[in-house]
Amino acid sequence: MGEGRNLVGVDIGTSAVKVCQLKDSRKGLGLVRLGYVPLAPQVIVDGQVMDAGAVVEALSKAFRDFKIKQRDCAVSVSGQSVIIRKITVPMMTAAELDEQIQWEAEQHIPFDIKDVQVDYQVLRRRPEASQMDLLLVAAKRDQIDDYAQLARNAKLRPVVCDIDAFTVQNLFEVSRGLPTDQTIALINVGASLSSLNIIAGGVSAFTREIANGGNVITDEIQKQLNVPFDQAEAYKCGGSVEDPYRAQGMVPQQVVQIVESFTDSIAAEIQRSLDFFMATSGEGEIARIYIAGGTASLPALGQAIERRARVPVEVWAPTERISIEAKEIDANLLRTRGAQLAVALGLALRRDKEQRA
Repeated sequence: MGEGRNLVGVDIGTSAVKVCQLKDSRKGLGLVRLGYVPLAPQVIVDGQVMDAGAVVEALSKAFRDFKIKQRDCAVSVSGQSVIIRKITVPMMTAAELDEQIQWEAEQHIPFDIKDVQVDYQVLRRRPEASQMDLLLVAAKRDQIDDYAQLARNAKLRPVVCDIDAFTVQNLFEVSRGLPTDQTIALINVGASLSSLNIIAGGVSAFTREIANGGNVITDEIQKQLNVPFDQAEAYKCGGSVEDPYRAQGMVPQQVVQIVESFTDSIAAEIQRSLDFFMATSGEGEIARIYIAGGTASLPALGQAIERRARVPVEVWAPTERISIEAKEIDANLLRTRGAQLAVALGLALRRDKEQRA
């Protein structure tokens, strides 16, 4: 829950820095600023920043070139430094829970409790059993501090640090609502990491980050065809270097085979997580899977997930319920990069005055 003005959503991803600024409009949510600055390969590897200077320069460029004056922002972290657990505790008051949560976290988090920042959300109170279900989240302080420092070095003011999977959930809730009578899966497939969030009865029931994404396809095309990274990325998307998201005729048949093979590999990893959830949760069958992220634009990915999961798969456009509210928005950028904006837009929903629900 939050009030006040929206923060600027800053998604520091493996392939690019994405920046979004939203405001409430008569039509609902309106996009007033959109920035996108690519990052060179190896600047960020598996969520770890290898070249801080390049990230700071990209952040500064995004705010400067896309004329974003507001400096208060929300950032997010992901990867192996983030642990998310659904736990059950005895019924207690909010004050008692605040006192108890560190001890509860020590029982469930495989890191030294001194090295992590812990937060929680009450999912469900069950007075009849004198219990309550919590979503427990722990993130390593050093990664939070590193990302916050990147923002500060770019002359930004980080106010909120979120988790990628939950920013996507927040955006989906605003866009579609969360069904309370069925179980759905939200998957955001990034360049190197994919986040899976299974929502049952309107609340998050299972989250997992999968160390796989679109870059494995690009890397394999680059290796097998002996072409530069930009050309391999364009081939993957069926287009040209100038506009990889607009088809420019035939791509080599070898590329089609690589895309099909490696999207099936990504789908197999996703399926293993879905199988684990179904075997351990006691929740109902998954009714529908929604996918977003740049790699979701590849038809082969949705087809592979649907084939393995035997569940309807829908490519979800993060921008579907968001209107353009400023002439400064680059319509071509929004068209070509919109699928990649789920995290940045979800972060842009956060407000500068937050309160616990």
